[in-house]
Amino acid sequence: MSSLKPCYLSNVLIEERGEQQVVFIRETDGERRFPIVIGPYEATAIDRAIKGTRFPRPLTHDLFINLLAATDQTLREIRIVDLREGTFYAELLVVTADEKEILLDCRPSDAIAIMVRLPGVQLLVSEDVLEEAAS
Repeated sequence: MSSLKPCYLSNVLIEERGEQQVVFIRETDGERRFPIVIGPYEATAIDRAIKGTRFPRPLTHDLFINLLAATDQTLREIRIVDLREGTFYAELLVVTADEKEILLDCRPSDAIAIMVRLPGVQLLVSEDVLEEAAS
């Protein structure tokens, strides 16, 4: 895998009548930016978390965060690591109480929905993905 570059979520575009929504990822120390098309439910989950909307019961991404806390694990970073045939691939880097690192495969939209609920979690993108997606 190529080196990982710090990035951030720069925009979320939601079209009320569209079936596909878009999030934009921007390089922290550079000018490169790229879109990821996501589903409407994931876009809504991201948008509501950014706006601080609370619900009486945990949503799926909140449940994952609660599970991490209950098992004394921490989400250290999310990584967008590959782009194949127009599909982005991501990983969650979870750290256990005894500092064991666990990489979990996931969709970028779910990783971002979790990340926006946990301030301080870093978003990293592989240089290869940045080169291909931001061109």
